[in-house]
Amino acid sequence: MSSSQIEQTNSDIKETTERSDKLIKDLTSRLNRIEGQVRGIKSMVQSGAYCDDLLTQISAAQSAMSSIVKLLLESHMKSCVAARLKSGDDEIIDEFVKTIGRLL
Repeated sequence: MSSSQIEQTNSDIKETTERSDKLIKDLTSRLNRIEGQVRGIKSMVQSGAYCDDLLTQISAAQSAMSSIVKLLLESHMKSCVAARLKSGDDEIIDEFVKTIGRLL
């Protein structure tokens, strides 16, 4: 297992989450593709591409980001949330509800 440092933007809290090498590789690969998509969209904007073509590419990038969110939510539920519930920490439920609220 590898760890990844997460900094929450609304506070000074820093937490570490253990993720499998497979998950890290999958997320990194997907993020690299999205990064390429966004660079392509930027290039399209700069070259005056047709609006519908831009919107199609933006939609594809958003869809790719949504797939990353789904992977992370699944991982979070199976690891972080489950572990904290097992330890008796019910505050994780409120945290998770807030997280879902930010995503919707």
